[in-house]
Amino acid sequence: MRIGLPCAETLQGGSLKAWILTVLLSVFMLQLLRTAGLRAFSMASETYTSGTHSAAFVTCPNDTVAKDLARGIVEKKLAACVNIVPAITSVYEWQGKIEEDNEVLLMIKTRSSKVPALTEYVRSNHPYEVAEVISLPIDQGNPPYLKWIGEVVPE
Repeated sequence: MRIGLPCAETLQGGSLKAWILTVLLSVFMLQLLRTAGLRAFSMASETYTSGTHSAAFVTCPNDTVAKDLARGIVEKKLAACVNIVPAITSVYEWQGKIEEDNEVLLMIKTRSSKVPALTEYVRSNHPYEVAEVISLPIDQGNPPYLKWIGEVVPE
């Protein structure tokens, strides 16, 4: 039994081309698989405890209020990031009447332990009589992003 590379005499025409193509594809695929494997290992090796971080939502009457609140929240390290989503429509009951208003939504990423301080900051700086501040724990996500939230927002 002979093990190793076939000699050129044993490979004829199409089989030589197929052999060369197989070798070339193997070399290129090795790098692709290595990169994919390293990325998967990197994501799997990051640990995150479900609920450590939260996504909070706040509605604002306009862009000016939204930007002022967002900047203050990030500057005070109450959140790592605040997305400002313009032009939402809210339908709600207020003082016995159905209301419909155009609003701006803040999507806030923070540590769950910061939600009470975040809520107090919004209540103190928001023009609404009853400001909406709700939060949901983050169960899963991109491990490097979740790590970044933890680095930016102190405990």
